[in-house]
Amino acid sequence: MATLGEPKNTIEILNKYHFIFQKRYGQNFLIDTHVLEKIIRAAAITKEDMVLEIGPGIGTMTQYLCENAREVVAVEIDKNLIPILQEDTLKEYHNITIINEDILKLDLKKLVMEKNEGKPVKVVANLPYYITTPIIMGLFEKHIPLENITVMVQKEVADRMQAAPGNKDYGALSLAVQYYAEPYIVANVPPNCFMPRPNVGSAVIRLTLHEKPPVPIRDEQRMFQLIRAAFGQRRKTLVNALMSIEKQGGEPINKEAVSAALQEMGLSQTVRGEVLTLQQFASLSELL
Repeated sequence: MATLGEPKNTIEILNKYHFIFQKRYGQNFLIDTHVLEKIIRAAAITKEDMVLEIGPGIGTMTQYLCENAREVVAVEIDKNLIPILQEDTLKEYHNITIINEDILKLDLKKLVMEKNEGKPVKVVANLPYYITTPIIMGLFEKHIPLENITVMVQKEVADRMQAAPGNKDYGALSLAVQYYAEPYIVANVPPNCFMPRPNVGSAVIRLTLHEKPPVPIRDEQRMFQLIRAAFGQRRKTLVNALMSIEKQGGEPINKEAVSAALQEMGLSQTVRGEVLTLQQFASLSELL
């Protein structure tokens, strides 16, 4: 079977089906076999694994996944791609299920229960950049049983996911990702590895799920409310930034209580959210 990682084979398929790229789905197909192999290695896929692929496109990475995994479930939103996958690029594989659905609307817990008896699955995806964060946060917040998530994202987003306190890239996304998983940038990927070429650099990042959260917290939701408020207005002191929670529909916070909590934590009254660690946000959340 023709490997779709070779550009000429991709072009052949696209021409055969008169496929038109949909900007609204952020479609950029991978055309580099080295990058594809790196993704498979990084995700550590074995014949024991069930893999959930988000956005298979024409099946470029799916072919590699089918060769390496026990079972693959590929979720594709674009109905125009379904015939290409079913009748052509994946027709020789018997360990693949293709679902034409929006990943954000799919009951993934039920899917993992049916296909993998509720045991953790691996997620692999070349994600549309405009919707990267909602997809990844959706997987975390719904507590889908996951072992790791290996995804192609915008380079800038990958940097944010693994940024440390005090770094310009550090923000709410860094804290959210690091609360649920350990991020590791596997490879930087230039625009010429895709068709059509995106305007930005990309990176493959692997997020290995923590067995248990790195910080003990009673109210996860409340902690993330504090984190979002702290970074919503980065230049404000933490004391002032947290006053915006009420406007966002959260429980109001008393300024004196924040001051007292910071004092107890040995932090300055003029501290900004961007220097606090995950552990410090957890402590602050508990104290408030």
